[in-house]
Amino acid sequence: MSDGGSARGPSPSSAPNGLAPTGRLLVVADSDSYVKWGAAFARGFPDAWRTELVVLQTPVQPSRRQLHAALAGSGFTAESVATIELDDLGERIARTRPDVVLLALRGPLVRVVAPIVGRMPDRPVLVSGFPGLTIPAEPKAIVYREQVDLIVLHSRREVREFRANADRLGAAVGFGLATLPFLPDEAATDVAADAQRTDLVFAAQAKVPAAREDRVRLLGWLAAAARRHPTRRVVVKVRARRGEAQTHAEAFDFGELLGDPEVRRALGGTLPPNLVVEDGPMAVHLARAAGLVTVSSTAVLEAVALGLPVLLVDEFGVTPKLINTVFDGSGLFGGADALADWELRHPNAEWLADDYFHGREHDDWGVALANLLEARAAGPLGARPRAHNLTGGAVRRAFERKRMLGPHDRSFAGAASMAVALPARWLLRRARRVRRRVVALGGGVVEA
Repeated sequence: MSDGGSARGPSPSSAPNGLAPTGRLLVVADSDSYVKWGAAFARGFPDAWRTELVVLQTPVQPSRRQLHAALAGSGFTAESVATIELDDLGERIARTRPDVVLLALRGPLVRVVAPIVGRMPDRPVLVSGFPGLTIPAEPKAIVYREQVDLIVLHSRREVREFRANADRLGAAVGFGLATLPFLPDEAATDVAADAQRTDLVFAAQAKVPAAREDRVRLLGWLAAAARRHPTRRVVVKVRARRGEAQTHAEAFDFGELLGDPEVRRALGGTLPPNLVVEDGPMAVHLARAAGLVTVSSTAVLEAVALGLPVLLVDEFGVTPKLINTVFDGSGLFGGADALADWELRHPNAEWLADDYFHGREHDDWGVALANLLEARAAGPLGARPRAHNLTGGAVRRAFERKRMLGPHDRSFAGAASMAVALPARWLLRRARRVRRRVVALGGGVVEA
């Protein structure tokens, strides 16, 4: 998943082909990374389009500080963004009558919101997408979004893999290719010769590596890199401060680990003073960076677009769980020694063309959206049916809403669904574990 940072969309001259010069767009977002992506993507629409961004009240809604960071450079301000309850979204759409609604939301919440908008009279075109790396393409990502009209993806490889999944699922959703909207249009000039670029920025991720001991090991390598270059900073760039939510929950915050006396002892007692923890927009950090290091992060793409060298630490492996298989063939992987020595790399050209750097001239999402808008002009768009995960009916739908909105869903149906669904989910997961163990032992019955 992406770090909060500045958004820079294409210039008006590179606005997508096919879109009418005027129209109305509503961006509906939830977490900090989706706010950043939605705001940046909105800049790709023609200048005369009227755009509005709202944030839904959910357990992961960004703090005011996170909102400022996510909107930096996008043309939106935190003061212009309303935070609304889901129950108020229908009234807002009926009043503002957008032509397009961009659901910049986590997948399970798209599944909750899409049918609400889809049932409205003369409904808008529904678009969704992702704020970062989506390889390997998971079928459930399409299942969550099967009731939207268009899914925006950011590489040729993503389009191929998602389309193959959609075909297997029988999902008739459309796909559009779009350059990741917050990538700069031009690389920084002569990065290596820029004396102001001294920092090695580590892009932290909430999900990887997951284990506490692996995170401590990683901090040890970063400390070693700081000790070998005492006149340059190693910046652990975190996405949230204590108490702030993120798109994905983080069990072991890097900043808190560095403040733990036990961790400090494990790292040699006294940490190098040039190893620092900072938050804020990623673009601000990259503006003074000599390079970027991470296990997996969309910040890699931002750094590559700027012409910065990168190191992807592969000490924990290259697996789907680490969200780094998309970088196979990039030439960016290296180990702990490379990190300590600041041995950074530039990506292979073949990888660039297939993965995120195809060139804006090859984007086709604008044409796909224009076709949908033409269909809407010819007659109302019908609601798209839900075809997957139907067991449980209304109780399941109430549970899905309650699970995503948390305390912001105050419905009786939501509360009642939790009483039914939580025990059922526990039993289902236990049954699946038993089944996997039976299969692993060749059909022999074992004690669960």
